[in-house]
Amino acid sequence: MAVAAPVPRPGVRTRPGLVLALLVLAVLVVAVAAPGLVTRVDPLAADPLRALAPPGAGHPLGTDHLGRDVFARVVYGARHSLGIGVLATALAVGAGSLLGLAAGLAARLAGEALARLFDVLSTFPELLLALLVIAITGPGTWNVVAAIGIAQIPTYARVVRAQTFVVRRSGYVEQAVTFGHSRARVVARHVLPNVVGPVPVLATMGLGQAVIATSGLSFLGMGPQPPAPEWGTMLAESRDYLRVASWVAFSPGVALTLSVVCLTVAGRHLQRRFEGRTP
Repeated sequence: MAVAAPVPRPGVRTRPGLVLALLVLAVLVVAVAAPGLVTRVDPLAADPLRALAPPGAGHPLGTDHLGRDVFARVVYGARHSLGIGVLATALAVGAGSLLGLAAGLAARLAGEALARLFDVLSTFPELLLALLVIAITGPGTWNVVAAIGIAQIPTYARVVRAQTFVVRRSGYVEQAVTFGHSRARVVARHVLPNVVGPVPVLATMGLGQAVIATSGLSFLGMGPQPPAPEWGTMLAESRDYLRVASWVAFSPGVALTLSVVCLTVAGRHLQRRFEGRTP
């Protein structure tokens, strides 16, 4: 008697690209949280006698113009590049969600005023807005966090405001109001939990943009100052040695590209899951 082959269940097939992206992100998380587990080399230790040494046994990714180990600087640079991106994204998510919620629940005039403000700010590139904030506050790690976070606020605020308009007119919200629940309770229990659904998806892909902005501002000398290892700063320092020591720029460039690509892959997977499509 023939036995029918089992029918594969939809949505459970392995996606090699997603698995690889998650593995890379896991390594990056370790590098941010505990870089000493990845390498024991001091990223600030200079050895002029080994300046611009090519990749080898002692230095797997070579050394820079001061003889510092490139691999150690890339690993420790993840803490700056990704850490600033995470903090900036958290700031944008928190402030953007609150402002979007306020714009969706406010009176018509106030809500329209906030909506037009979001629209105007959204017409400017995020990096340009961040540069404007940096021009006012000055360079530095925390100023870069604030600049990138403020530049990304309109993106989250517009999405949350649109979701708030939909949720506030839903049947369960109107029923809660009919039962006499306070406005604060209705917002906290029925509106807010149902408007932040798209936010994690946006935040995952927005984190990649924040990392690029962080490295871009650092490349221009506005982020963490030398000798702090940061991918954008490393790229800026390697400009004069591209012909004689390309590995100095290649390593942080690859780390930055991999980070953004993997975050985008993870964000798109979350988006498909959120939209109910087969992952």
